[in-house]
Amino acid sequence: MIRQSLMAYGEPLAQTETTLPEPTGSEVLIRVASCGVCHSDLHLQDGFFDLGEEKKLDIRLGRKLPFTLGHEIAGHVEKAGPEAQDIDRGTFYVVYPWCGCGKCERCSKGHEHLCDAPRQLGINIDGGYASHVLVPHPRYLIDAEGIDARLAGSYMCSGLTAFSAIRKAQRFLSEAGSLMIVGLGGVGMMGLEIARALASGRLFAADIAASKRDTALALGSGDVEVLATPRLLAWCEAATVAALAGEGLAASATSVGTRVRLDHLAATPVGGQVEVTATLQHRDGRLVRFDVAATDRSGRVVATGEVYRVVVERDRFASRVPAP
Repeated sequence: MIRQSLMAYGEPLAQTETTLPEPTGSEVLIRVASCGVCHSDLHLQDGFFDLGEEKKLDIRLGRKLPFTLGHEIAGHVEKAGPEAQDIDRGTFYVVYPWCGCGKCERCSKGHEHLCDAPRQLGINIDGGYASHVLVPHPRYLIDAEGIDARLAGSYMCSGLTAFSAIRKAQRFLSEAGSLMIVGLGGVGMMGLEIARALASGRLFAADIAASKRDTALALGSGDVEVLATPRLLAWCEAATVAALAGEGLAASATSVGTRVRLDHLAATPVGGQVEVTATLQHRDGRLVRFDVAATDRSGRVVATGEVYRVVVERDRFASRVPAP
């Protein structure tokens, strides 16, 4: 059995080999098809969580090195102990990694993830950065047939995190209410997809990174709205440049945006474009002011505002721009 082992905290993982474990009792040996890399794995590799202000939370306790990280596991059954029932060696499974001791009161009530003596795969006991992983019981195996092997395991971490948050939010969400996903990283994107499937209210998504908003727009199907002010600014920029050119701007001149005031009245539909109308309101020498209004395909006004531009000689402007 080949593993990528944590040999020392703060150091890269190293390949090691060991004897393939023989499952006993209810244990199931899984042949790993894929195992996702969670950001928490990086903290576990470091051996601490950075709390800011030079404070650290030590998380080295509870595991013996060398140790195998990895809790977003998917694969097939290789072997099973004599007490392992209801498993199919041909089925593609994801592995629920948040295993408890199975004996305490919390575990008996189905709250294994809150167990005080956990056996969490890749956290407390060896996980999925290996050719095989030993799972305590078949109840931790979930049929994942038809799901991309590269994605399936992540449902057991970022998927469950997002699912839990959406289900909690649903308690307070009426059919006429609104739900916003703040942050469009791995968990946020997962939450956005889950919210589309489960939530009944109006859905929004927001992130300070334009690239992540654009990804959400590209993946969406029109039922989620993404706050995308930078995209609106770009559309307003293009509209005012075109409008100024229509006013007979000399070929030797260009214009530079100097100030923008944009009132974002509604979200831009996922995958949608808006039409921006730019109306010249005032021109004082080289200074030009436009009123702008952006409407979506339904004719709804999503933004209004004003854009100021300064007309400059193209050659003089280009000479002041440093070469890349």
